[in-house]
Amino acid sequence: MITINENYLKLQDSYLFSTIAKKVAKFQEEHPDKQIIKLGIGDVTLPIPETCGDAIKKATDEMLQKETFRGYGPEQGYDFLREKIAKYDYETLGINIDKNEIFVSDGAKCDTGNIGEIFGNDNIIAITDPVYPVYLDTNVMAGRTGEYNKQNNQYENVVYLATNSENNFIPELPKKRVDMIYLCFPNNPTGTVLTKSELAKWVKYAKENKAIILFDGAYEAFITEEGIPHSIYEIEGAKEVAIEFRSFSKTAGFTGVRCAYTVVPKELKAYTSGGKEVSLNSLWNRRQCTKFNGVPYITQRAAEAIYSEKGQKQIKDNIRYYQENAKIIREGLEKEGYTVFGGKNAPYIWLKVPKKYTSWEFFDYLLETVNIVGTPGTGFGPSGEGYFRLTAFGSRENTIEAMERIRNMKK
Repeated sequence: MITINENYLKLQDSYLFSTIAKKVAKFQEEHPDKQIIKLGIGDVTLPIPETCGDAIKKATDEMLQKETFRGYGPEQGYDFLREKIAKYDYETLGINIDKNEIFVSDGAKCDTGNIGEIFGNDNIIAITDPVYPVYLDTNVMAGRTGEYNKQNNQYENVVYLATNSENNFIPELPKKRVDMIYLCFPNNPTGTVLTKSELAKWVKYAKENKAIILFDGAYEAFITEEGIPHSIYEIEGAKEVAIEFRSFSKTAGFTGVRCAYTVVPKELKAYTSGGKEVSLNSLWNRRQCTKFNGVPYITQRAAEAIYSEKGQKQIKDNIRYYQENAKIIREGLEKEGYTVFGGKNAPYIWLKVPKKYTSWEFFDYLLETVNIVGTPGTGFGPSGEGYFRLTAFGSRENTIEAMERIRNMKK
């Protein structure tokens, strides 16, 4: 008989954002007259930059001509884009990244989930808590975790690194040895950041323990404060212990276009069970060549356009728009007496819910009372209970209206 991968049965309920979508759809069906403001998922509302649209049109015209038509492209990405990434995203920071260390993909979500395929299942993972669900769920699917414990809302064989207001959202180094460390800064969902000195502690730990840091830098473009690293490779020695994931989804509004990249330095090594060194760059390249046919040429030309002078201005304008939304939400909530975190170096605002509510109860209350959708903190992990996430990716009109509704809401 055909059998299944029973690790999938360990997953809890449905994916967080699917659950939210079902709740919202049910409410909308029952109350068709209500105007719902969605500040839950991190989907953008501004169109892609005009220069990217022009690049798409030009590339489409090329695909219509026999002389310039392109079929399969390189699985790692076209050189014209990889070279721009190396120059503008890393060289400007004083970091030397070779184009052959850059792998263009269709999304950081895919890459952070798929990267586990090149690591053994006996590795111990560490995740910050709360955390972007994909990091944990894909390890559950792979069989790298134990069973789910309903009493503490945690999986066995996973090291949870609590990040909350008590420790200023700075995760402590693991008390037991771990092998794979997931870090996301600026953080999703809390919107908080690490300084270079704090991040350097993790690089030091990884080097001393022959561990790997899986660093999600999808929101680096939203950093506004000095002294906050835009890349883990700003830390000396990080290229020996870290893989970095970047995305154009929020930076350039590519949530519907799909383009991202992952950096796997050639210095980065892992080991066989017998202790033999193996290049992770080579392993990831082999994985991509086998299971991925590359990002469409049209999409990569759109991504390349981001690095033009005009493109840089346009994406910065878009980012400032969302940063202003974040400021409106943060200041609006603070005026109403909420304790608020994030929103300065990230497009996410993380707030403490009123004490009489759980995170999901507050979700229901906001939806039913003022028709605003956010994300309950507990959906990101047990340490997220008592918190709630709002995003700055709504329209300006909806963002202002949402704060007005909250201002008039009975607590």
